[in-house]
Order: sequence, then structure tokens, then C-alpha cells
Amino acid sequence: MGKFINPFTDVGFKKIFGQEVSKDLLIDFLNDLLVGERSIKDITFLDKELLPEYMGDRGVIYDIYCTTEAGEHIIVEMQNRQQTNFKERALFYLSHTITRQGEKGARWEFDLKAVYGVFFMNFRLEDTPHKLRTDIVLSDRDTHEVFSDKLRFIFIELPSFNKEEEECETDFERWIYILKNMETLNRLPFKARKAVFEKLEKIVDIASLSKEERMKYDESIKVYRDNLATISFAKNQGKEEGLKEGIEKGLKEGRKEGRKEGRKEGILSVARNLRSGGMSVEAIAAVTGLSIEEIEQLD
Repeated sequence: MGKFINPFTDVGFKKIFGQEVSKDLLIDFLNDLLVGERSIKDITFLDKELLPEYMGDRGVIYDIYCTTEAGEHIIVEMQNRQQTNFKERALFYLSHTITRQGEKGARWEFDLKAVYGVFFMNFRLEDTPHKLRTDIVLSDRDTHEVFSDKLRFIFIELPSFNKEEEECETDFERWIYILKNMETLNRLPFKARKAVFEKLEKIVDIASLSKEERMKYDESIKVYRDNLATISFAKNQGKEEGLKEGIEKGLKEGRKEGRKEGRKEGILSVARNLRSGGMSVEAIAAVTGLSIEEIEQLD
């Protein structure tokens, strides 16, 4: 086990960003995330679980839910597994928070406070360009001018961040570097640049956890690793199914080609499909009887 906690676990993430006693860490991160836009002075943590308004309504549970001193709502989540309709889920969460601001009575005039959703993702977002940060706002389709600043999505795609320590140029990138590499580090970098990282190092040191915190953290690590094993198994199953499909397709097309163009062409067709399915050159040679040179020359 490393020196520091894993921030991708439920306990680890909330230890860093979800504690009242260390809320300055979350404030600092949010300010680095929104640098040049606004400066947050204080936050108030709210109940992460919003109870349904009526029987049958669907409650919503967030990792971290807080408001700023200006009344803006901020939801911060860590997601390790890709989920079905993840974008729609994020939209539901933020829309839910928008509608919760409605007040009863005729005097309320839709004075909404902005709602921000910050989603850390340990996977790549589907159907979007792969980059570290994707900001979604309500804007005019043609002019790209912001229509309203009341709804904001920020997706942080951690697999797209590959910078080394010395390559980090902004404080936001320094935060991401630390979070992504924390479990493997023996010291936290950038402490001379930002005092908040000195405090962070003390908070995330496993040796500083109480007995109760350590038990919760160990259980959280177990859940995290079980999830990783499930994801890895699913990916490997997908590769095996793809290879099997490629072989079956190759044999089918090979037999078809063989009847039309002769046995040699049929074998070559099988070899092409096996190769596209991921089989090694040596294995293809053993199956088809072709030489390695013939296989390597295939398109």
C-alpha cells in the first residue's frame, strides 16, 4: 500500500473534498478550475441526498453538494465506471437542482442561482473529442454567445491527462497531476508554489487516518478494486468475443471465397480476417499453413 490514500475511492475523494474542516481544499480547487471567471470565498456543504418531493419521485444522491457565499450550487462527483446515459444523468442532476430553487407563491420571479456540475471521470466520455476538460454552457448555436450562465457542466476526463510533474503549466493541471498520481507518490509536489498542497499532504497521509477511518478506507479500496476487476473482465471479454467473431467471419468468408476463386484465395481471406481479429502472425501461419512472409504481405 502506498503512502497516500487513493482519491478515486469514495472515502478518499470525500476525505479530500467533502470535509468541513478542510473545505479550503475544495475552494482552492474550484477557484483554480474557474480561474479568470470568478473567485469563491466560502462554501457551505449541503445534504448530499435530496429527498423526493412527492411519492414516486426519484431522489438524487451526489458525492459532494455545496453552495457558495453568493448562493450558487455546485455538485462535484467522482465516477470510476462508465455509465449508460451518463450525459443525461448529469443533465438530470443539474436540472433537478435548478427546479428545487422554485419558491411557492406568486411573488417569486424565477430568480435562479447558477448551478455547476463538476464531474471527474476515470473513463473517456463517449461521442465527444477526448480531452482533459469539456465545458458545456447554454449558448447561441450560431454566434456561440452565452444565452444563460445558470447551467454549467464541466467534465474532467482523467485518462486524457498524461503530463509529467515538470510539464504542468497551471494550478488546475497541478491539482489533476496530484490527484491522478497520488497513490504512487512518496511526497506531494508543488508545495513550495501553493501552501494548500502542504495541508493536502497531511490530510491524505494514510498514517494520519484514525482506526475507524482506516477501516472505512480499506473497505472503500476493496469496492474500488472490485470495480476495476469488473471493468477489466468486461473489456477482455469484449476482445475475446471480437476475436472469435473475426475468426468465424474469416472462416465463413474464406469458404465462400474458396468456392469462387480457389482454395489459395480462400486461405488468404481467412488469414486476413484472423489478422484483423488480432491473432498473431505465428498463430495464423499454424492455422492456415501460409508462411510468415505471405501473411505479413497481406493488406
